[in-house]
Amino acid sequence: MIRPVRARHALVPAALALTTAMGAATAAAPPVHADTGAATEALVDDYRSAYDTPGMAVAVVDGSSVETTVRGHDGDGSAVTPATPFRVASMSKPMTAAAVMLLVERGEFALDDPVADVLPEFTMADPRFREITVRHLLDHTSGLSITTNNEYVFPPPRSAADVVAELSDKALAADPGEAWEYHNTNYSVAARIVETVSGETFGAFLADEVFAPLGMDDTTSTEGCTDPAPGLAPGHEVVLGLAVPAPEMPGRCVGNGGVVSTLDDMVRWVRFNQGGLGTDLLSEESLEEMHTAQPEAEDYGLGWEVRPDPAGGEEPLVAHGGTLATWTGDMAFSPGSGTAAVVLTNGVGAPGLLTANLLAERAGAETTPVSNPMNIVNAVLLGLTLLAGTLLTTAVVRAPRWAHRRRGARRPRVVLRLVPLGLVTVLGLFLPTLIGVQGGSFSFQYWIVVAWLVPLLALFSLVCLVLGTAALARRIRCLRRAG
Repeated sequence: MIRPVRARHALVPAALALTTAMGAATAAAPPVHADTGAATEALVDDYRSAYDTPGMAVAVVDGSSVETTVRGHDGDGSAVTPATPFRVASMSKPMTAAAVMLLVERGEFALDDPVADVLPEFTMADPRFREITVRHLLDHTSGLSITTNNEYVFPPPRSAADVVAELSDKALAADPGEAWEYHNTNYSVAARIVETVSGETFGAFLADEVFAPLGMDDTTSTEGCTDPAPGLAPGHEVVLGLAVPAPEMPGRCVGNGGVVSTLDDMVRWVRFNQGGLGTDLLSEESLEEMHTAQPEAEDYGLGWEVRPDPAGGEEPLVAHGGTLATWTGDMAFSPGSGTAAVVLTNGVGAPGLLTANLLAERAGAETTPVSNPMNIVNAVLLGLTLLAGTLLTTAVVRAPRWAHRRRGARRPRVVLRLVPLGLVTVLGLFLPTLIGVQGGSFSFQYWIVVAWLVPLLALFSLVCLVLGTAALARRIRCLRRAG
């Protein structure tokens, strides 16, 4: 794996005031749409076939040329176009970072200022919180962690202010600046900084100060992951080739995953970061700082990931993916070649594989075959669910016969006979919680997460829990009747 250069770059201290004239200048002529090459279309179709994606909007950018490929339909059945709205999930984070950098360039605060000084309402039960800087939030080295701050509490907090208030009784998992952990709450706190310093709601600041100057007229931001947005149809649950329109899982998306955008607007966003829109919304130094991996940040800049070049080039890609329960997307560009790829989908998948293949194909490098491992996982889960359902239903029905045969047996032997059913029941109860336990967090609310992310695992667990409990209870009841 090629490691990116990690040197920091100084920020320009001068503030850049946004004016109406500048906003008009940035909304320059739209990109030229070129005919999509056969190789690009084949890569998109292979990905869509592997993941059974209902709708996709894909662009490959090369200078002023943009190749666009659209496939399928949205959750309302309308054909996908470059103007179809998608939730971009964590691809929102670079936009939050840009909003913060705007305020930094205006001299409102510095990246290395303590968050507690910039945001007086920010407090935690851990005294180390005073050491957290704005930079620590943006590069995920604040010490905030899923182990001490469960982000999947239901119902989720509604606003950035609520997220900050929720931290008042939480602790840090590491000293600020010492360890990297991707944690969405960092960006909700950053959004609250933008609100407090600017005096606007976060969504309004993004709309007025970021999206409008860049000509991203069809892009908005929501606080919750389920909040409605203009023209936005539902995303999809996709299991074993069956795609069903479904509401998004409730969650805290403000600042970290709430942006709703279109392919055309996301192309403008990437071209801005490439320096291709001719705007001075942010200085070159600020953009370079955002795109450069920070110390201790494990290949993460300020709102952007730094990835190896799939074409084998020495200069890494600047990228970010986005994943919700019913939406996925990815964007990446090569600072060296100037090429970029944007992938938006309204279903589950791994779109980072497609962006890597699109950029590799454009560079003449070998692409990677795409397959969906979840098809195997879901097929196994479906088989286990049917098997467990059959065996446990049989155990319920035959409980009287089972109890009659053990009427004269000693109690320890009978108890041992009940242990397998007990284990199946306990497995059903706790299996969905393992998604959190492996990250150091335990909660039965992970049942909700699993129901959205891996519905067949939730179904298997429910069958084991309900039918296991029923079989166990009926056997014990029949034993008592049998004396």
